[in-house]
Amino acid sequence: MKKHRVAIVGYGNIGKGVLEAIQSSPDFELAGIVRRSASVNNITPELKGFDIVDNIGALNNVDVAILCTPTRKVGEYAKEILAMGIHTVDSYDIHSSIWELRQELDATAQQFGSVAVISAGWDPGSDSVVRALLEAIAPRGITYTNFGPGMSMGHTVAVKAVEGVRKALSMTLPTGTGIHRRMVYVEIEDGYRFDDVAKAIKVDDYFRHDETHIVQVDDVDRLQDMGHGVNLTRKGVSGIAQNQLFEFNMKINNPALTAQIMVACARAAMKAQSGAYTMIELPVIDMLYGNREDLIRRLV
Repeated sequence: MKKHRVAIVGYGNIGKGVLEAIQSSPDFELAGIVRRSASVNNITPELKGFDIVDNIGALNNVDVAILCTPTRKVGEYAKEILAMGIHTVDSYDIHSSIWELRQELDATAQQFGSVAVISAGWDPGSDSVVRALLEAIAPRGITYTNFGPGMSMGHTVAVKAVEGVRKALSMTLPTGTGIHRRMVYVEIEDGYRFDDVAKAIKVDDYFRHDETHIVQVDDVDRLQDMGHGVNLTRKGVSGIAQNQLFEFNMKINNPALTAQIMVACARAAMKAQSGAYTMIELPVIDMLYGNREDLIRRLV
């Protein structure tokens, strides 16, 4: 069986998870890893023997690139790579601008015969698929998505980008009915005032819609925990029958789950027509490894 060749673009917590998921998948192989610094001094033990480059163009025969970059860099990286005829998968997580990114990348993917799967994490991502299914079976009603308690990777990356922040951790705490509190723990760089840094964090799009508390600490690393979770509840109407109640729960390792979903979406990208897609637009069966007949016999 010919394996699909994957490039990992960016190598933080999610990139490490993607490498592990690729190594566990019989239909993928690693083409290489793209990092800003590709020097031999920057190669950790698990990367020895793999091609480490600072530009994806230096890798051979890449079928799909999994973008493990900060959300705000996704559009820039994706357009460049899609224009090379390489499919992309990202975990873009700013809900309010997903449609705009989809339209932007769709134009590039259509032009160059490639596929972009956007927002392929667990929320947005797999939770979006659950929400869509629940709305299909109870078309009228209300869905509440309650995150946490746990570390939000997107929010943490956003805080780290604020000037004056040395290290950061953003925790999401559910208060019920889809409302959340953000607890942000920061180490401050010398020469910066905590009040100024806190103000800059609170006006960021990631935080300005939620109750946000910012705490200065001496050592963020002592607080780190990659665990997270979600409780998703829908109460609605099927036909004219009232009081249909559905609940979905999970407790997860955040980067590991995000990485596995991205690899599953890379598989689906290999089967899709040119263009950009969110997860609710992809057939779930295309995310699975295996013979279609066997999957249907086993899962239906």
